[in-house]
Amino acid sequence: MITFKKVKVWFLLIFVFVNIFYIAPCYSSSLREDLFKNALDLSSVGKFNFALQEWNRYLDSYPDDAAGFSNRGNVRLVLGDVEGSIDDQNKAISLNPSEIDPYINRGIAEEALGLWAQAKKDYMFVISQDSKNFSALYNLANVEGSISHWEKARDLFSKAALYNPGFAMARSSMALVDFQLGNIDKSEEELKKLIRRYPTFVDARAALTALSWSKGESGKAESNWIAVTELDPRYSDEEWLKQVRRWPPKPTKDLMNFIDLK
Repeated sequence: MITFKKVKVWFLLIFVFVNIFYIAPCYSSSLREDLFKNALDLSSVGKFNFALQEWNRYLDSYPDDAAGFSNRGNVRLVLGDVEGSIDDQNKAISLNPSEIDPYINRGIAEEALGLWAQAKKDYMFVISQDSKNFSALYNLANVEGSISHWEKARDLFSKAALYNPGFAMARSSMALVDFQLGNIDKSEEELKKLIRRYPTFVDARAALTALSWSKGESGKAESNWIAVTELDPRYSDEEWLKQVRRWPPKPTKDLMNFIDLK
């Protein structure tokens, strides 16, 4: 069995943990292996336009390869061709319905179109096959949050963090949901733990900025915000927070109040 490097991508439209890796089948042809690896390598380094050309070339020669379709679908997703991405994931699932990665990848594309029910169905299928799949748990949590099911979202973020303790974004998202639910002490404790372990983790610092401001602790808010502006200025963009990062409404409002000194 040939295995290739895992590729992680922050999708342009949604801020989720995306694993666009798909294990390649055993290949008897070195040419086939080389074509697959070349396309995957281009995907890995972010040369997505070139990667798409190579996946097209590969699939023209080997149209029976589910891995090829799933990986091309992820590249098309990054390039903004959401419908094309879903089509490729459908083909991958048709060719190999027992492989769970295309279901996750299709769900992510469906989220980009706001197709919450379809995305939820795909993530639930993955979880039914692998209850500890932290990617599916995290993405399902994002779906539940997008439809304001905050208690469900918190439970799912917690499980994603449990099954992958190094998954800082899951822990930060859980803390943000606690903030939304009014569990301020829990939220603050988790955010401070994250910052101690990952001092440059901007999401936690931005969240703690909002939380500190909501408590009237302006000095703490200012201190964390200085780090945020140096690390990632997107956190000052309300629409980005809502539509891309998908923060809950309360922390978003409190962060905007801090920025506007309200």
